[in-house]
Amino acid sequence: MELYGLNFGHCSKRRRAPLAEVLGARTVRRFPLANLRRAGFTQRIVVAPAQKKDFFISYNKADRQWAEWIAWQLEEAGGYSVVIQAWDFGPGGNFVLEMDRAIQECERVVAVLSPDYLTSLFTQPEWAAYFAQDSTSAQRRIVPVRIRECELKGLLAQIVYVDLVGKEKKAAQTDLLEGVKIGRRKPTDEPDLPGRAPRVIANKPRFPGALPDVWNIPHNRNPNFTEPGNRLKELRGAFASGNTASLRQCLMGLGGAGKTGLALEYCYRNASEYAIVWWIRSENPETLSTDYAALAAKLGLPEADAKEQPAIVAAVRDALQHRHDWLLIFDNANAPDDLLDLLPSSRGHVLITSRNPAWRRVATPLPVTKWLPEVAIEFLLKRTGQTDAQAAGEVAQEVDYLPLALEQAGAYIDSTATTLSSYLILYRKHRLTLLRRGRTQVANRATVETTWELAFQQIEKESPAAAALVNLCAFFAPDDIPRDMIVAGADDLPEPLRETVADELSFEDAIGVIRRYSLIESTGGASLSMHRLVQAVARSRLDAEGQKRWAEAALEIVNSAFPFDGNDVRTWTECARLLPHARSAMDFAQSLEVGSESTARLSSHLGTYLKGRAEYEEAKAAYERALMIGEKAFGPDHPTFAIMVNNIGSVLQDLGDLAGAKAAYERALKINEKAFGPDHPTVATRVNNLGAVLRALGDLAGAKAAFERALKIDEKALGPDHQAVAIRVNNLGSVLQDSGDLAGAKAAFERALKIDEKAFGPDHPEMATDVNNHGGVLRALGDLAGAKAAFERALKIDEKAFGLDHPTVANRVNNIGSVLQDLGDLAGARAAYERALAIFRKFLGEDHPTTQVVRRNLESLAK
Repeated sequence: MELYGLNFGHCSKRRRAPLAEVLGARTVRRFPLANLRRAGFTQRIVVAPAQKKDFFISYNKADRQWAEWIAWQLEEAGGYSVVIQAWDFGPGGNFVLEMDRAIQECERVVAVLSPDYLTSLFTQPEWAAYFAQDSTSAQRRIVPVRIRECELKGLLAQIVYVDLVGKEKKAAQTDLLEGVKIGRRKPTDEPDLPGRAPRVIANKPRFPGALPDVWNIPHNRNPNFTEPGNRLKELRGAFASGNTASLRQCLMGLGGAGKTGLALEYCYRNASEYAIVWWIRSENPETLSTDYAALAAKLGLPEADAKEQPAIVAAVRDALQHRHDWLLIFDNANAPDDLLDLLPSSRGHVLITSRNPAWRRVATPLPVTKWLPEVAIEFLLKRTGQTDAQAAGEVAQEVDYLPLALEQAGAYIDSTATTLSSYLILYRKHRLTLLRRGRTQVANRATVETTWELAFQQIEKESPAAAALVNLCAFFAPDDIPRDMIVAGADDLPEPLRETVADELSFEDAIGVIRRYSLIESTGGASLSMHRLVQAVARSRLDAEGQKRWAEAALEIVNSAFPFDGNDVRTWTECARLLPHARSAMDFAQSLEVGSESTARLSSHLGTYLKGRAEYEEAKAAYERALMIGEKAFGPDHPTFAIMVNNIGSVLQDLGDLAGAKAAYERALKINEKAFGPDHPTVATRVNNLGAVLRALGDLAGAKAAFERALKIDEKALGPDHQAVAIRVNNLGSVLQDSGDLAGAKAAFERALKIDEKAFGPDHPEMATDVNNHGGVLRALGDLAGAKAAFERALKIDEKAFGLDHPTVANRVNNIGSVLQDLGDLAGARAAYERALAIFRKFLGEDHPTTQVVRRNLESLAK
């Protein structure tokens, strides 16, 4: 500003003098009005608009915080005049014209250097205009200020820059002001009195990275923080959206899922956005009120010394309602009602962490779940400084990707200097011990077990039935526990859970109690889920009798629900859903030595389902388990044990072990003949199975005699049109065909077709077997067109029932290949054989007899 004249307070009023004569023209423009008045200049100053300002701040939008901090320091601490886009370019203006005017009006430019600045297309013209006027830098019209690591090239590389990278706030301020000075470097403002207390809340841009003046975060920043996904970005975006509904956010999830860690990292990353960041421990009413009220002193409120805490709380809330530059973190809050009276209505930000999922009426819920495998592996490798990704993956899987457990594992490995693979072995042997041990770098320094102990205790206090439900679910697989399975098995449950589950509303209430602590998830109302480490800790809290009681209850519930006819494709969806729970319940029951009979039966049912799905090795393992447990539970001569012996024979036959299958069938037959006599339908089933393996061994006479005996028993016991009779007739037809009696075989297959079509309908898998066999005898009789139609019908039925990739389907495809070969369609035959061979190789292996037959069929096309 240009000064025309004023009166000095200590001089004669008649004497006038231009201030420029006293202070110098350039100093006048920078000398604040308040300073002149304090110096004794009493007359009002009359000024004219200045033609030039000192600095134009050139920056990239990514560095806006730095640019504003630099501009503030230049104006307030340095006394310079500044033009900066963030403050001086208003809405409705022409950006290009305002930028041009600013460059023309300012004598010098501060270039805020960063990688973004140097690669931007828009910043170069801003400093280039000054370079053209001062190419030798004699007038120092360009002042580069480096605020981030970057490599200068070209013209800017020739100019010495002010370097603020890595500087603390005071040093950065000093270096900036010293760097822009041309002449003498005496500060224009009086230095602060050493030791003077700073203002409570800054009313100026803060040094980027500096913490707010009001800040009580009780935990250090986690140097090993790993973000799963984009939760922090989502939080920042929600708060910055300006949408009132987004100003309150709740990170919710299981204890140990990383909610507090996310909140903590958000505070550190975004500290410069707030003047107040206040952490409130919210797990109980005492700490909630105390921490909230403690903010009064930091805000300088007169109510801070009040005796009544409600008055202090009200004063804090009212003070916050008149400003918007704050962030409140309510950590580990229990319920929305606890916070309603504490939440200001202004546009400040509220971040809540809670295990309770029911926050929608107060805040926007953001679920925090276990990590993805790749995130967990990356964390463990970073946390331990090791490179064994496979071992890290196995450790992560063992703790089910729970962040707290991963941190606990990493801390243990780091402190003991062990390897990931060694920890894995140790963890598998001493899981619960390791879950109880070790200090971590997470905010509350808790272990996995202690994190959940309070929740378990509260559930027991609020609802014994809910606590019992936790115990039951601890013995199922962790995910997708069917609620209808539990309800259907209510009679197998101990009290008080039996009565609770039998009543729909009481059952819902019990689930609700557990959900408030995030120890269980209810998925779509149809199933429940529980983290496997929660299950482990829940089991560890039970004494030996309690573990046996709840393991047996879980076993009985699954055993009652699991379909006994796993051969029926219509049961497969339910079998697949119950399979993991059956395996889990059996494992616990067997290890605790309870429910042996139910374990044997359930394992046998599993084997039948797996065999139907052509998972023969797994089926064999299930049958062998049933056999081992069943012999002890029922005795070696019990009819139920005979079922298990028969089942192992069936899967051995599928796997090509015909001698083993024959021995198993003969043993089962002997048990049943002793138990039921020679003419019982169960005996017919055993004789029929023995006939099938005799046929596979090439003993056609023995097979024919067995099938005829089985047929005779069933016709007498069940009648001529029973489904079991159709099976016997079908098998007899097969051995008749093998023996060359094609007419007898055709008649047998047609009889079986008639019985099964009446019983099952035209599209049942049982029909596919009959149709396929009928096609085989038609081919043998020379009716290739009829055979092809039959094989194609059988294939269509089985593809619908079993899918495109199943051994039964492969059998039908192979038969189609054979009839196509007979018809001279060699290309079609080759495609069919190749498809069948690929399926059999996958399920049966290269050396299985069936695989070898199809391979020979394919090779025959080359002859």
